[in-house]
Amino acid sequence: MPSPRPSHQDFPHPDLTLEVGGPFACWTRPDLKTERVSYPVPTPSGVRGVVEAVFWKPEISVIIRRIEILSPISWVRITRNEVTNIVTDDWLNRARADPGHRFDAARERDQRSTLLLRDVRYRIHFQYVMRPHAQGTVAKYRDQFRRRVERGACYSAPFLGTREFSADFFGPPGDDGPEQFALEPFIMLHSIDYGDRGQETYSWFVAEVCGGVLDVPQHGIELGTAPAHRRASAGVGA
Repeated sequence: MPSPRPSHQDFPHPDLTLEVGGPFACWTRPDLKTERVSYPVPTPSGVRGVVEAVFWKPEISVIIRRIEILSPISWVRITRNEVTNIVTDDWLNRARADPGHRFDAARERDQRSTLLLRDVRYRIHFQYVMRPHAQGTVAKYRDQFRRRVERGACYSAPFLGTREFSADFFGPPGDDGPEQFALEPFIMLHSIDYGDRGQETYSWFVAEVCGGVLDVPQHGIELGTAPAHRRASAGVGA
């Protein structure tokens, strides 16, 4: 069953907008594990990470409403040397105790192919929702966000799906409309909830791109959990 769409009563304020772009983006599909493959359009969780990188406060939640694709979809494949394991806390403790302890990158090296997007630009429509413990008004944080964008300031460096693909952000938004194209409906990652015991709960939704616009439901459908070691293959912020 599709997730319910939020009504106008749920969000009394007009949508906030943020335009982002960059030379590369990879909105990683978590269902493909052998090679990293991007969705053709951004995931809601991915663009939520971009918005929160520009302006974040613990008192507010970001609800993604709509994503406009402002540039044609263009693919490129790259092959990189990556490592199969990550540095753990135990490894760090042993390295501190023994200066001769080294991470053998050559032995852990693995060549992986990535299918990603090139020359991307998006317009993100979103809303702020106050969390239960928050004090103040939504208008206060909306104004703070606008001032942050005007100055080109950010809370942390925004990126487009994975950290190596940095994002530029723009404001105020331009007048150009989205690319006029459509995609057949497909199942897409909505969000990932990280549990207290290292488990991930994935939620999904049926993505429909019409006229270059992806409308995002407020909630996805949960279909299961995944162990913590699969986080890296899902892509940071994907």
